[in-house]
Amino acid sequence: MNDSIERSDLAGYACISAASRGRKHIEDLRDNRPAFERDRDRIIHCAAFRRLEYKTQVFVNHEGDYYRTRLTHSLEVAQIGRAIARKLHLNEELTEALALSHDLGHTPFGHTGEEVLNRLMQDYGGFEHNMQSFRVVDELEERYPGFNGLNLTWEVREGIIKHSSHYDAANEIMAEFLPGTVSSVEGQIINYADEIAYNNHDIDDGLKSGYISLEMLEQVNLWREVCSGVRRKYPSIDDKRLVYQTISALIGLLISDICTTTSSNIEKYGITSLEDLRRVNHTVVHFNDDLTSRNLELKRFLFQKLYRHHKVDKMRVKAEIFITRLFETYLRYPNLLPPKYQSRIERFGLQRVVCDYIAGMTDRFALDEYKRLFEPYERV
Repeated sequence: MNDSIERSDLAGYACISAASRGRKHIEDLRDNRPAFERDRDRIIHCAAFRRLEYKTQVFVNHEGDYYRTRLTHSLEVAQIGRAIARKLHLNEELTEALALSHDLGHTPFGHTGEEVLNRLMQDYGGFEHNMQSFRVVDELEERYPGFNGLNLTWEVREGIIKHSSHYDAANEIMAEFLPGTVSSVEGQIINYADEIAYNNHDIDDGLKSGYISLEMLEQVNLWREVCSGVRRKYPSIDDKRLVYQTISALIGLLISDICTTTSSNIEKYGITSLEDLRRVNHTVVHFNDDLTSRNLELKRFLFQKLYRHHKVDKMRVKAEIFITRLFETYLRYPNLLPPKYQSRIERFGLQRVVCDYIAGMTDRFALDEYKRLFEPYERV
């Protein structure tokens, strides 16, 4: 593979397309794009990525066009991830591919959907969205004549399966990816780019919904400090612009700290190559201790005041009912599944196929399917 298109200033510990461990299936490729750039493009063009447009973050899709979805979230994670990767001279295309793929396995109705499916699947291997993202790119996408999945590189597949996961999880899939060993630095970046993105866009969405207020946010040290800096710089700024500028400044602060702390850790551990990183086997990407503490306070605030707001909880209860009833109905009447899914039952088992089908649904499709199945006067 010709890697001349990649940046020439990548750090020694960066992943390089030309040095990739390769793909599961040999392909006759049409051009000489770097491998990780090709992976990013395959992810963007897959069906699961398009469905993220109608999958929930906090607010269910029909609640308004303003609120973030899994798609807009993934784009924000990619933007933050690339900013960090560029500053650290890491592989931006690999970072972007991981950012855009990290939520492909998420269910409708946000984390509620994941919790419900995990409960329903507890006797059949459980459900976890990182594993489902891996399953999407490795098995469920059907685009190529010689194999299922997207046939992504080993490095992208490793980053997906190790995203916010316990790397030493006992399963046969993890055995392929250096179990017990940290992910690449690019893979580690995504955990924090994900957190930076959702904390800050949830503040924006929470304020827009009215579930939280600027007065409530003033109780949070990190927000108050950054917001005060914006007010000092722009004394006459209105509240709407104040929110946008504070969120922007907060994202910038978190990115800057990640880069400084990561660089310090890499120097401290004497990491000059990817092999050094695996040998040292320490997570090198994180915030400094002070910012970790202040960021945790912000996360607790969002959990208590936004994610557990009584209106969000009402939708959570509805979502649990929707998913549970759909799951139980498909198990009882598997002929209701689309033919493509029925054909997979012998290979994967009915429960896993039903789980795959529901996990792939958008909020909108799940609600429509519920109406088609259970409302007598709804057309099927």
